[in-house]
Amino acid sequence: MALKKVFTNMYWILPLATGFFVQIVKFFIYSIKEKRVSFPWLFSTGGMPSAHSAAVSCMSVITGHHFGFDSPIFGITLYFSLVIMYDAAGIRRAAGEHAELLNIIIEEMERNKAAGRQKLKELLGHSPLEVIVGSFIGIMLGIVFICVGWV
Repeated sequence: MALKKVFTNMYWILPLATGFFVQIVKFFIYSIKEKRVSFPWLFSTGGMPSAHSAAVSCMSVITGHHFGFDSPIFGITLYFSLVIMYDAAGIRRAAGEHAELLNIIIEEMERNKAAGRQKLKELLGHSPLEVIVGSFIGIMLGIVFICVGWV
C-alpha cells in the first residue's frame, strides 16, 4: 500500500517527467545544432535548457499551489530549488571551467609525452540564461499540470 502511494505521488513524478521532457528538448536542440543525432545529450548535464532547473521549478509551483505559497513545505521546496539552481549556474559551471583548463594542461602534457589521461567532462553546469529558461519551462509545465487537474 505504501509503495503504491510513492508511485502515485505527483510531487515527484511530475517534476521527474518535466526533467525528462527538458532532456528530450535538449537532445533535439543539440542534434539540430550539431547537424547529427546527438544521443549523449539525452543523459548529459549542462546545456540549454537546464533540466534540473525545470524540474525543481515545476516542483515548487505544484507544491505552492497545493499546500499554499505561505506553507512551510513550499518554503522548504523553494529554498532547495534555489540551491539547486544556484549550484547548476555557479559551482557546477565553475567545475566545468576547471575541467576545461585541466584538459588543456593534459593535452600539453600528452604532446610532451608526459601523461596519458582521459579528457575530463567540461560541460557540467549551466549559464544563468540556461537556468532561467529551464526555470521558465518548469513553471509553465507546473501551471499546465495544475490546469489539467494532475495536482
